[in-house]
Amino acid sequence: MDVYVIPVGPARYELYCEQPFSADPPAEGGQAGLFGRLRERFEDLLRRAERWQAPDEAAAPRGVVARLHHRTMAWVAERVVEQRLLWNLRRESAVIADYPDDLTFDQAHAEVVRILRRDLERHQYWVWVDGILFLVTFIGLGPLFLLIPGIANIPALYFGFRTVGHWYSRGGARHGLRAVTWTGRACPSLTALRAVAAFPSEMSDASVRDISTKLGLQGLAWFYERVTKTL
Repeated sequence: MDVYVIPVGPARYELYCEQPFSADPPAEGGQAGLFGRLRERFEDLLRRAERWQAPDEAAAPRGVVARLHHRTMAWVAERVVEQRLLWNLRRESAVIADYPDDLTFDQAHAEVVRILRRDLERHQYWVWVDGILFLVTFIGLGPLFLLIPGIANIPALYFGFRTVGHWYSRGGARHGLRAVTWTGRACPSLTALRAVAAFPSEMSDASVRDISTKLGLQGLAWFYERVTKTL
C-alpha cells in the first residue's frame, strides 16, 4: 500500500492514498448484537458506495425518494474517499510512504506518526459522541418510527453510520501506529507541490492537476483543494 505525505502548506502535511477500500464480505448467518448488525449495514452501504457513480445532470434523479438516495450515496462515497486511508490501514502490515524529497525519511515518518496520533485522538472522541447520539436516537425515536410503517429512523442511521466509520478510522490509526512497518520513497513531484500554495488561484489549480496526473492520482486535486480550504 502506498501512502503519500502531501505538503498542504510550508510546514503542514496530510496523508493521502487511492487504494480502493474493500468492505469486509458479509458474515455467514449475519453478525450478532446491535453493533454487529450496525456494522453489517455499514459494510453493505460501503459496498454499494464503491459501485455507485454519480449521474450526469441530464440523468439527475427526480422525485423526493430518488433525490434523497442520490444525496445519501454521494455523501457516503465522499466519506469513503476521505477515510479510505485509515480504513485500509486496519488490514496492512507494511506501507510505503512517498514523501517530498526535501525531507529525510525520518522527518517524513515523524509527520506520519504525528498525523496518525492526531487522527486517533479525534476519532476516539467522535466514537463516543456519535455513539451516544446513536443510542439516544435509536432508543428515543425508535417507538415513534415504529408507528410510521415504511419510514426509516434516519437520525439513528446517520449517527450509526458515523459511529462505525469513526470506529474503523480509530482502528486504522491505532494499527498504523502500532503494527505497520513503514518504509519510504522520496518523490520530487511532492516537493513541487509544496510551492503551489504561493501561486495565484488559477495557476495553483492547474499545477495541482498536472502533479496529480504525473503521479497517477486521480483524486489528488480534489483532496488538495478540500484540505487547503481548512487552512
